[in-house]
Amino acid sequence: MAYRSTRLRREVSVQKIISVHYFQYMSDFVFPGESHDFWELVCVDRGEIEAVAGSRRIALKRGDILFHRPGEFHNVVTNGKISPSLVVIGFECRSRCLEGFGDRVMTVQAGEKELLAKIILEAQGAFDGPLGDPYQEELIPAKCPPFGAEQLIGRYLEELIICLYRRYFTGARPDIPEPFRPEGEGDETSRRILRYLEERVGERLTLEQIAKDNLMGTSQLEKLLKKSWGCGAIELFSRIKIDAAKQLIRDGQLNMTQIADRLGYSSLYYFSRQFKKTAAMAPSEYAASIRILSEKRPRGEK
Repeated sequence: MAYRSTRLRREVSVQKIISVHYFQYMSDFVFPGESHDFWELVCVDRGEIEAVAGSRRIALKRGDILFHRPGEFHNVVTNGKISPSLVVIGFECRSRCLEGFGDRVMTVQAGEKELLAKIILEAQGAFDGPLGDPYQEELIPAKCPPFGAEQLIGRYLEELIICLYRRYFTGARPDIPEPFRPEGEGDETSRRILRYLEERVGERLTLEQIAKDNLMGTSQLEKLLKKSWGCGAIELFSRIKIDAAKQLIRDGQLNMTQIADRLGYSSLYYFSRQFKKTAAMAPSEYAASIRILSEKRPRGEK
């Protein structure tokens, strides 16, 4: 047989990495702002900020990600109340697919958050110095970095860009719909119901109660939510609860019994069963995986 090779197309190519930061601002942090000749993404992992992008001031909440174009003046403005945690990555990329990224706020989903976590983890091994210094201007290569760490940083960043491009610019959807869609998707009624559920995350609600409080019939409610969010009211409410549970686990201030009680579960057993059904792992397994991701690996460890 006469085999012929196929050269793989590279739609996204990150040429250089300039900065990788994960840090928590003080609630009254003041930064004068800057502009530079490379792309910079900022993702809010906790809290909220106002981002200055050229002449725009944009409110960003947890899970939002914004890309600053090369040459664009940008800044971070805290509100004096909440100490936000941010991921900030500066990089060089000349791929045309990025042209639309500077015009909109996007929201990262679970897989995209994991890619950001992997970038941070690899950067901890690849470079010397803390990742929590917002004024660091140069990444210093580690003396004994893990094999392939810098390459993986580029690969994960390219994968993140591809995932966001598919979801926002080609209409591609993940196979398993998530409850939180980017702002602007779904009609106003479905977004209002989503906010209603988020505000009652610690309560026990029935389908009938949700429908009654939102002035519609149960069948109308189910049809609307399935069209907007890909699932019915009770499943959507369960996903919101589990998302809140994940945040509480990451906070590390409450044990599992306290988390179950705060979120309105009748028992720890039922909470654990619902968590595993939604997250594909037990709460204790999730807690361990988050701790592993947040811990710094020893230099040179594979």
